[in-house]
Amino acid sequence: MVVLESAVARIVALLTDFGTSDPYLGAMKGAVLAACPEATLVDLVHEVPPHDVLAGALALDAAWPPFPPGSVFLGVVDPGVGSPRRGLALAAAGHLFVGPDNGLFTLVLRGATAARVHAVENERLFRRPVSPVFHGRDVFGPVAGRLAAGLPLEEVGPPVGDPVRLELPEPRLLGDDGWEAAVLRVDRFGNLTTCLPAAVLGEAADRPGGLRVLVGDAAAPFVRTYADVPAGGLCSLVGSSGYLEVAVREGSAADRLGAVAGTAVRVFPGKD
Repeated sequence: MVVLESAVARIVALLTDFGTSDPYLGAMKGAVLAACPEATLVDLVHEVPPHDVLAGALALDAAWPPFPPGSVFLGVVDPGVGSPRRGLALAAAGHLFVGPDNGLFTLVLRGATAARVHAVENERLFRRPVSPVFHGRDVFGPVAGRLAAGLPLEEVGPPVGDPVRLELPEPRLLGDDGWEAAVLRVDRFGNLTTCLPAAVLGEAADRPGGLRVLVGDAAAPFVRTYADVPAGGLCSLVGSSGYLEVAVREGSAADRLGAVAGTAVRVFPGKD
């Protein structure tokens, strides 16, 4: 039986679409603490657009890497709550993740070569009574707390070999020397995160001007930082999550370009 590193860390990081104007987040935190009073609770984001599982998956993927080994990530963006959808607890990349089996952990699983995934079925771990419409409080919160307290992952339920994975846009080759990517996410600054990872771009991603980036007819000069263009200037760069991003310094690229999730971004090698 495997005892996980979370018994040392006791960190539970929370990501939801609950917002902060209702009691849901506080109630879920209470359920975590009831299961593990020593837990340190960390708020990742609670303004995920309601029911937007992809946005939650992207936010989770951007947030978890800096955490110490053994941290527990409790993600609840759960439009199917109360339906036959499963709950999951998984160990990946030295961490634990708990939440609904609806694709929320797609990007975590994509980057993990030896993930262990289990269904959340051990009802002895749940808070009673279990509300059919609030599994964050009554199922996932208590399980996350118990894992943070050192519960072996295997005790939450049986192994799962087919967790739900979202179908994400992939970069498309344009001829021999370019790509077409799609905007995955628009953040609160209006920055456009695309599906094109820096690793695909090779050495061109390491130097300013190494790429030509077009959104429609608008050219976004490729730079290292936002400060490399004047205020109001359009640019492109490798964002902190490791993907190509289009931005306007101290402004909104989404507003400037009329861009939304799914908008095409074309990328070509720059001219030396």
